[in-house]
Amino acid sequence: MGVSKIIIITISTFFYVGYLPFIPGTFGSAVGVFLFYAIKDSGFNLGGFTCILIILGFLVAGKAEDIVRKKDARCIVIDEVSGMFLSLILLPVDIKVAIAAFLIFRLLDSLKPYPAGRLQNLKGSLGIMLDDIVAGLYTNIILQLALRWASFRIS
Repeated sequence: MGVSKIIIITISTFFYVGYLPFIPGTFGSAVGVFLFYAIKDSGFNLGGFTCILIILGFLVAGKAEDIVRKKDARCIVIDEVSGMFLSLILLPVDIKVAIAAFLIFRLLDSLKPYPAGRLQNLKGSLGIMLDDIVAGLYTNIILQLALRWASFRIS
């Protein structure tokens, strides 16, 4: 395997997390939560880092799919990592929020609410990445609304 293929596989599987023998998407999501909290105080711009993850995902996911010769292969988890970052961005840094985001994201990623189910049918990187981006955005919106509702009720 050439160097470019190794780089594509390394990024798309998020440093080989996608090759874990069972539930690689769930592990990819968990790594997303862990990485988000690991770098939140490091000086990284989380919005910028999220954008970089998404761009990298679009750049490599379709190519990885071609390399492994399988549509939306389970080993490709850059989409789950990116989706988790979207789920957590602009939310309070709190373990309860992180757990809720993880559970809601995994549920929405499985259910594929509109338009995620349709987007997943697109070819290449678009089909791999967009359904998880939708799940991440929906998760974030749900949590933003829930936190605002909770704070309104407490006031």
